[in-house]
Amino acid sequence: MNIIIKAMETEAEIRGKAYVHWKAWQEAYPGLVSPAYLEKLSLEKCEEIAFRWPENTLVAKDGERVLGFVCYGGGGEEAPDTGEIFALYVLAAYYGTGLGRRLMDAGLEQLRDCDQIRLWVLQGNERAIRFYEKCGFRPDGAEKELPALSAREIRMRLQR
Repeated sequence: MNIIIKAMETEAEIRGKAYVHWKAWQEAYPGLVSPAYLEKLSLEKCEEIAFRWPENTLVAKDGERVLGFVCYGGGGEEAPDTGEIFALYVLAAYYGTGLGRRLMDAGLEQLRDCDQIRLWVLQGNERAIRFYEKCGFRPDGAEKELPALSAREIRMRLQR
């Protein structure tokens, strides 16, 4: 394996990111979100999302195959010194390989000027919560309901 992490640029990379998005939801979220939502989340819908918002995305590739991605950005006017990891997904076959950590580190590097970084994670997604804790994130007490998913998210923060 010769995995590289790079900015998502090509149509093939955008389609690869969409596949990872779709597949990761099918692999990681049964039992955490509504089965009806998972059924409705199609590869085509993930492609639509990927093509609509291609910026601030890094992909992990082995050759031409996309294995994972991270999306990041700023906190906007209400939190100008805060960055956010909007999404980080890796195919289940690559769990435990260090690929997720490499993607997180690359995303955090893009947010190096931010004093703190936040992210949202599904409540009950213990694998992801443990991973984020290993990366230095801690729950900050904020939660939000996601009615469409029949789920809740908790916010985690990394203070620098």
